Amino acid sequence: MLTAAFPGSFDPPTLGHLNIVERAARIFDELLVVVAENRQKKYLFSAEERVALVSSLVEPWKNVSVALCDSLIVDFIKKRNIRLLLRGVRGIGDFSYEFELSMMNKALTSSIETLFMTTDPEYFVLRSSAIKELASFHGDVSTMVPPLVAKALRDKYK
Repeated sequence: MLTAAFPGSFDPPTLGHLNIVERAARIFDELLVVVAENRQKKYLFSAEERVALVSSLVEPWKNVSVALCDSLIVDFIKKRNIRLLLRGVRGIGDFSYEFELSMMNKALTSSIETLFMTTDPEYFVLRSSAIKELASFHGDVSTMVPPLVAKALRDKYK
């Protein structure tokens, strides 16, 4: 059975994230979406809110589950016997950053492999930070995030 982990902050989850989930769910027997809790980051949504949002959004895929991680991702997936990290990339900037992370992860745990999946072109410009900024000015984010997330953003910025 081929299992992959797709880690990210998902603050908020976007249509680009769901595009990767949908495509990965067709490739892997199991996909674990890992909501990261990075102590160095300031989040709009709490870890619990992000897990709840992502869990609701992945319900259509029976082979996709969600977990919260507040440790090194390599330690987290090693405990679950997962050897494959899936990372979504939009462009060369993402790839450069993700490549460096993959090299660090490989140095920490040599049995971990990282696969990069490019987003579909219509999601190329979706960045969580830009979506949050637009939502903070009460802009329309309906083409960038699922309706559940758009509502959560509206509620946060009331």
